[in-house]
Amino acid sequence: MSVVPSTLDDVLLRPDIWRGDRLAGLDAESITSGFAQLDAQLPGAGWPRGVLIELLSVTRGIGEVSLLLPALRHCIAEEAPVAIVALPGMAHAPAWAAHMPLTRLWVVEASKDDIAWCVELLLASGALGAVLAWLPANISNKSLRRLQLAAEGGRSLAFIFRSFSCMHMASPAPLRLSLTGSRQGLCIDIFKRRGPPCDKTLLLQVERPLRWTRVRSELPRLHKPVRKPQLEVVAK
Repeated sequence: MSVVPSTLDDVLLRPDIWRGDRLAGLDAESITSGFAQLDAQLPGAGWPRGVLIELLSVTRGIGEVSLLLPALRHCIAEEAPVAIVALPGMAHAPAWAAHMPLTRLWVVEASKDDIAWCVELLLASGALGAVLAWLPANISNKSLRRLQLAAEGGRSLAFIFRSFSCMHMASPAPLRLSLTGSRQGLCIDIFKRRGPPCDKTLLLQVERPLRWTRVRSELPRLHKPVRKPQLEVVAK
């Protein structure tokens, strides 16, 4: 059987190949983040389904969950449940009920050794619109790769929360963001994405469950991530 050779233009149209000087087009559907400023910097113009999305922060209560609420409401509108795994502290039912019906919210409690296993099963099930999981700091790269494989090909949003100290550790997550709080709102740095480096810090207005004076007292001095050069053409 003869094989028709592909041109470079044909190759660059494939969803698993992207140029380093432009944002990737994704083969999976994306869901708007609800923030136009953030969508403009995300490959696919929104949160991508079927990949790990890593959110790193130094403390809680800066609006990290509020950032995801527009996308979670989109999942609920599709009648797809949302699961939260190993939420630090107790889930505050009235606060969640203000944004979604509690019948669509799954709360999964797990020990540190079982969190990754629970997330892997939830993602592999294909039954959920989104999974939010707070992972332990000592999770192995092997476990993260398993989570990425479980997410691939599915339609779930897969958000994993990790400590800011994990920023310089290797991760298979195609999209990684650092979150820091300020008096003006939530500051976001996208330090890994399928596309050129994002050199700007985004400032978004989100709901914050804690008073800024309380959050500020818990914030150490932070350093911005080091930007790494990227290749012109990159394949999955």
